[in-house]
Amino acid sequence: MWFAIMAEDTVDSLAKRISARPEHLARIQALQDAGRLLLAGPFPAIDSNDPGPAGFTGSLIVAEFETLVDAKAWANNDPFVIAGVYQHVIVKPFRKTLPN
Repeated sequence: MWFAIMAEDTVDSLAKRISARPEHLARIQALQDAGRLLLAGPFPAIDSNDPGPAGFTGSLIVAEFETLVDAKAWANNDPFVIAGVYQHVIVKPFRKTLPN
């Protein structure tokens, strides 16, 4: 089943985000390589694809896991959680309807 992982950054998270980004992306790439990633990306703090020093306010990952417990365990072990980038993470089941 698909699960939406919605994370909210701590204030002034950009330096921590940059430092932990390679490990964070490696985990997401592993999901993609396994055919389990629907989408992933950050929320820019301003209306720009490259927010520069304004940074980001959080992230969204939609990926396939066997159970909600598995999805939460994966999310809680994210390098951004460990590095203190994320202050809050919500994991919910997600049903993809469109596009087909």
